[in-house]
Amino acid sequence: MATSAMSEKRVVLLCGDYAEDYEVMVPFQALLAYGISVDAVCPGKKAGETCRTAIHQLSGHQTYTEIRGHNFTLNASFEDIDHTKYDGLVIAGGRAPEYLAMDAFVLNMVRNFVNSGKPVASICHGQLILAAAGAVGGLKCTGFPAVGPTLIAAGALWIEPDTLAACVVDGNIITAATYIGHPEFIRLFVKALGGTISKSNKRILFLCGDFMEDYEVTVPFQSLQALGCHVDAVCPKKKAGDLCPTAVHDFEGDQTYSEKPGHDFTLTANFEDIDASSYDALVIPGGRAPEYLALDGKVIDIAKHFMESEKPVASICHGQQILAAAGVLKGKKCTAYPAVKLNVVLAGATWLEPEPIDRCFTHGNLVTGAAWPGHPEFISQLMDLLGIKVSF
Repeated sequence: MATSAMSEKRVVLLCGDYAEDYEVMVPFQALLAYGISVDAVCPGKKAGETCRTAIHQLSGHQTYTEIRGHNFTLNASFEDIDHTKYDGLVIAGGRAPEYLAMDAFVLNMVRNFVNSGKPVASICHGQLILAAAGAVGGLKCTGFPAVGPTLIAAGALWIEPDTLAACVVDGNIITAATYIGHPEFIRLFVKALGGTISKSNKRILFLCGDFMEDYEVTVPFQSLQALGCHVDAVCPKKKAGDLCPTAVHDFEGDQTYSEKPGHDFTLTANFEDIDASSYDALVIPGGRAPEYLALDGKVIDIAKHFMESEKPVASICHGQQILAAAGVLKGKKCTAYPAVKLNVVLAGATWLEPEPIDRCFTHGNLVTGAAWPGHPEFISQLMDLLGIKVSF
């Protein structure tokens, strides 16, 4: 099955207000990119309504910090969910599980999935819902360390996470400690659904910078890692382990996008040590970073290498400012965030209108998207260029 085609697999993503931002959007868009239908629901809300999200991260305090994240748009209505029509369930973490665990309808739905033997993947604080549903007795489970006492009281065989990327599988239940473990968490869920990933032995480079868009780096980064790709993220004047602050760009009724602080993103390689020839593809996230990265000579050289070598390049939102500055868009057909149209046209490209905003385009070796709502197409089209397939 081609990655661009939808499989017959359907899953439910259980959401709530102040679910962790990454823990709803990364699995949601990754699974869609792999061809799996995902219905995101929240009790008391219908398709088209939004859930507010929370950005949780460890920042040197005794527990995680919280700030407001993106607004997450639901695409199905909770009251319409019939577990017999779905193949699996994903439970997001964050603060939402605290109150969702008190909802009898939520607990009934979760029990139905668990008792049917269908895969149930729960992350971070999501395991509070599993405990309240009486679904963890005698099962090995992990989670965010603070939920350990509750899971033990509920009869679980608690596995203390040795790192915050830890995942545990017992029967049809997959549990993870935090979003740091998303790559394995998502890969295990795809496997439990009967999925097979092929031709994913690719090396992919991400060009990062301060205040790149939060989703636009982490969603494709972790989605590609989950497929088994080796992914490196670099930023000029920074090394592996250094952080880039990110920006949450959202559409909240103003004449342009709003901005809030995002997660800190950890780089995985040293910029000065990068050999572009050793990578199979390049990804350029958007946000505010590209406008200053476009002034860096080595960044321009990297972009030129990939385009001139006709290796796959996937650029989203404002990322095309770098490609325009590199002079590699002449004769190309591409899109971008609408405000970047001027850069694209002046660089000699043919502008493709992003209608709707989640539409993405491939022209030759170049994949372009307008904004993070287009991630499923963006990632899927890059997978097609790389020959990566998820089959069921």
